[in-house]
Amino acid sequence: EVQLVESGGGLVQAGGSLRLSCAASGFTFDDYAITWHRQAPGKERQGVSCIHNRDGSTYYADSVKGRFTISSDNAKNTVYLQMNSVKPEDTAVYYCAAVPILYFSRRRWYRRSEYNYWGQGTQVTVSS
Repeated sequence: EVQLVESGGGLVQAGGSLRLSCAASGFTFDDYAITWHRQAPGKERQGVSCIHNRDGSTYYADSVKGRFTISSDNAKNTVYLQMNSVKPEDTAVYYCAAVPILYFSRRRWYRRSEYNYWGQGTQVTVSS
């Protein structure tokens, strides 16, 4: 059974840092691309960052470039999202999602519809 479990969310002040984790199980980790998405109240879910676990390529939304860093520990089957210089507009539920590399599109990495598997989400709240 495929499982993605997010952790690390919480309350942080603007300008601070937070690290999210996505622990994966039930599939061959190296054969998947893993993406972080987020959804704020009343807004569409949007792709934040993605990592291709086979070649290590990474992708970022413009809104987080230079502030967030995605990384993968293939030995632990875990993907991390290091969030620095956070802003109130980063407040959202953060989800990780996975898709087999066979079906992964580098041009559409940010689209919700591209992903088969989802975690339950972790809340991130940034206070001003």
